[in-house]
Amino acid sequence: MKVKVIGAGLAGCEAAMQLARRGFSVELYEMKPEKYTPAHKYEGFAELVCSNSLKSSRVDSACGLLKEEMRRFGSVIVEAAEKTAVPAGGALAVDRFAFSDEVTRIVRSNPNITVISGEVTEFPERNAVICTGPLTAGAFADRIRERCGNYLSFYDAAAPIVTAESIDFSIAFYQSRYDHGGADYANCPMNKEEYDAFYNALINAEGAPLHEFDVPEEAAGLKVYEGCMPVEVLAKRGYDSVRYGCMKPVGLTDPRDGKRPYAAVQLRKENAEGTLFNLVGFQTNLKFSEQKRVFSMIPGLANAEFARYGVMHRNSFLNSPKILDEHFMLKESENVFFGGQITGVEGYVESAASGIMAGRALADILDGKKPLVFPNTTMMGALARHVSQSWSCNFQPMGSNMGILPPLEEEFRGRDGKERKYKALADRALKAIDELLDG
Repeated sequence: MKVKVIGAGLAGCEAAMQLARRGFSVELYEMKPEKYTPAHKYEGFAELVCSNSLKSSRVDSACGLLKEEMRRFGSVIVEAAEKTAVPAGGALAVDRFAFSDEVTRIVRSNPNITVISGEVTEFPERNAVICTGPLTAGAFADRIRERCGNYLSFYDAAAPIVTAESIDFSIAFYQSRYDHGGADYANCPMNKEEYDAFYNALINAEGAPLHEFDVPEEAAGLKVYEGCMPVEVLAKRGYDSVRYGCMKPVGLTDPRDGKRPYAAVQLRKENAEGTLFNLVGFQTNLKFSEQKRVFSMIPGLANAEFARYGVMHRNSFLNSPKILDEHFMLKESENVFFGGQITGVEGYVESAASGIMAGRALADILDGKKPLVFPNTTMMGALARHVSQSWSCNFQPMGSNMGILPPLEEEFRGRDGKERKYKALADRALKAIDELLDG
């Protein structure tokens, strides 16, 4: 039986290999070298653009755990990365061109994969995995919009996310403004002195450079929706701009003194478990190091652990919780799946992982089996759950982080508490993966 995989990026290569190894005849469509996105320059598959690092190799780190889960499912990306690795301390970094060449070699040498060069312009009717990436554009993007409805493609500024356990609740407190709606928010109060120091740091912080491919198509200058205005840009409009905006203290009472704070940063739950909190209104384009420095000045966040830093880039992604199921399949379709960053996973490794899950699910269905359901105690399962069942009404891309895994019952205290906790989370995840494979 023939199946289609559209796009030979990291997700597409993983999906193609999962299907080919199960004996399916795969048509892998790739528009390079006939056409390139503004981000891509190299002819090979799985081209890395912004970094040559696939993050930490440690299994007790979020991305290290994800790579180990993928390895157990025969990941071509992990295999090629380990063959082309370059020294990078505890990270898995690669020679970009050697990595791309190795992935291309492995994929092209599989007898069940036929590579078809050229741009795809029509939406597949059945038995396909679409992995066209966050810069999907042109006629094919139009077909996706027609089929999938609201499809986001614009300069997007996202706020940082911190872990709940790293918030100091001797300072922060739960309260909704005027106590409307229950204690849905955590609040970090500031006095005038604290606000002055934070404001000056914010307006003088260094922004992250924009890539050429992040320049909006409709204009040469930077344009964002007013509702997505980076907090540092808003702050430069005047001293009180953020104090009357995202940091307004009205309707809040600091339980420490019974008074209204001079300013306040509100944190909103990012997931149903309440393990992650989003800094409300703090969309930003600051460098990650500057975000850590400046946002750690917020009272209650001195030791904040950032599960995701704020980002700003041109990004195309589906409103996946509305249209994709837990296997990355388009609901009410004839086995049409999506994979990669267009689904709302963020990062090279995460993109590849989604390709594994989508490709394997399609293979299972075509073999007459029920597709595997990855437990949300695994990093792969937690990412699939975010994409298909995001608790937040404002769906945003998410990379791997320990905060998206369900919490453990045991508490880990002491100096090495975090290390022991992460190891326990990794052990639980890999046990679940092994049970899934054995089943």
